[in-house]
Amino acid sequence: MKYDITIIGGGIVGLATALKLKETKPDLKIALLEKENKLAQHQTGNNSGVIHAGVYYKPGSLKALNCREGYRQLIDFCDKEGIKYDLCGKLIVATREEELPRLENLWERGQQNGLTEMKKIVDGQIKEYEPHATGLAALFVPYTGIIDYSEVSQKYAEIFTQRYGGEIYLNTKVSDIELNRTEATVISEKGHFSSKVIINTAGLYSDKIASLVQKKLNVRIIPFRGEYAELTEEKSYLVKNLIYPVPDPGFPFLGVHFTRMINGGIEAGPNAVWAFKREGYKKSSFRPGEFWEAMAWPGFRKVMRQYWKIGLGEYYRSYNKKALVKALQRLVPDVQEKDIKSGGAGVRAQACDRNGGLIDDFLFVEDQFTLNVLNAPSPAATASLSIGETIAKKAVARFN
Repeated sequence: MKYDITIIGGGIVGLATALKLKETKPDLKIALLEKENKLAQHQTGNNSGVIHAGVYYKPGSLKALNCREGYRQLIDFCDKEGIKYDLCGKLIVATREEELPRLENLWERGQQNGLTEMKKIVDGQIKEYEPHATGLAALFVPYTGIIDYSEVSQKYAEIFTQRYGGEIYLNTKVSDIELNRTEATVISEKGHFSSKVIINTAGLYSDKIASLVQKKLNVRIIPFRGEYAELTEEKSYLVKNLIYPVPDPGFPFLGVHFTRMINGGIEAGPNAVWAFKREGYKKSSFRPGEFWEAMAWPGFRKVMRQYWKIGLGEYYRSYNKKALVKALQRLVPDVQEKDIKSGGAGVRAQACDRNGGLIDDFLFVEDQFTLNVLNAPSPAATASLSIGETIAKKAVARFN
């Protein structure tokens, strides 16, 4: 099967890329391959559904630039296509003295990223925004919202296929990539797909796909499971919208927080624990080959040595409900053990370099035939149309 471009991975970034390619150059023949029987089954379908504003990201970084542009495009897209969202805003709360300088840093970073309508909140004003929250000070970020990214992904797919004639192949797992002088051929369970450009948006397996062509890849995907709890319906009144802690700048996760969901209910969490399987959504998930593969990566061994105390704390909250509730009570003291129940889980595809760095920005790696997205954690869903546009421009330039 001959195509101009083959995209591997049917999550929100792959679908946004397919859509942007067709918008940019409608005559391109494009195939999108997804190994599952449905689209958006992994990171896209198992996140907290937050529209991020860009307050956390280093000014000038790919995250910051793509988040702001992607945010604008996402809101415009949802308005045009009738997709439900709610820009309810969120509160970032400092509960300890040592967090106050970090909160100020977030304020300055948000200003540099164009979030000029943020508000500084002193302790007496916190309850005006979240009546049951407590803290020393807070930031109110009015741009933040909630949405269902699975619904967004399905709309991307619908437009790509029905309006533009793009082709999506489900149940199509890639096993190899063969190269010759003029094209690359993706070998899959559904046949061979030959094209001039391969775009790799395979998420948790993006490094595996990239390594089929690049034999000396300097990053590996390490899966981190985020486990959510839910407030019982009777206690959902304790949270109006979104309440976040001040994140630890040395760890690429935001800490346990409260999120109102677009379709109802309040999520609490997530934690961040190493998953012993790339698609390890349960505590019991384990795949020996993937476990030892991560252990063998020198960069991850350095990460474990550096973050072992934080890691143990995350596992402790995973298995100890009291510890999780204690963390949540820093933000909302009225939450009790009986008020929360187990929720779902997601797995984050975190890129780790050989030197022990947990990659904090989006990471794109190119070669003659492939464009690889090797790190696209949050806010990739918010930024999906901007990321897709960036990749589309790179791909189309090859045809020009």
